[in-house]
Amino acid sequence: MKTNIGISKENREKVTEILAKLLADEFVLYTKTLRAHWNLEGHDFHTKHLFFEEHYNSIKRFTDSVAERIRKVGHYAPGTLKEFLELTHLTEKYSGSNTSHDYSAALLEDHDAIIQFIRENLSKVEDDLKDAGSADFLNGLMQEHEEMAWMLRASIAKA
Repeated sequence: MKTNIGISKENREKVTEILAKLLADEFVLYTKTLRAHWNLEGHDFHTKHLFFEEHYNSIKRFTDSVAERIRKVGHYAPGTLKEFLELTHLTEKYSGSNTSHDYSAALLEDHDAIIQFIRENLSKVEDDLKDAGSADFLNGLMQEHEEMAWMLRASIAKA
């Protein structure tokens, strides 16, 4: 059935392009956070193992929410690793050690990149593409990433 939510077909397509890139970023970040959870070593293993588990579970929810938002505006979400790697702004490469500090620093960079991407597209989605619902969704997601980034940043701060 045709999507008729008060947003032009062209604008819904442009919103979907933004959301698809965000979905790819979320999926890559989810995978990288799983890697940190699985491969972490060090004196703080137990607490950081649980910390990364909490984070990947949150990011998993974000991923699902972004895909569902794409469906709400009338399009299909990308869903293959190939598509995600073509769409993402992030890199899947990791060159750090298996310490909580190195994983946290790498994941922080990715959260910051997602925050910046969302912030760059908020007014475009709301003002130019006339999709206040997606803008509100993006704003809430940005705040979630800001909180996670804050926690990562605080955990690697030098005394």
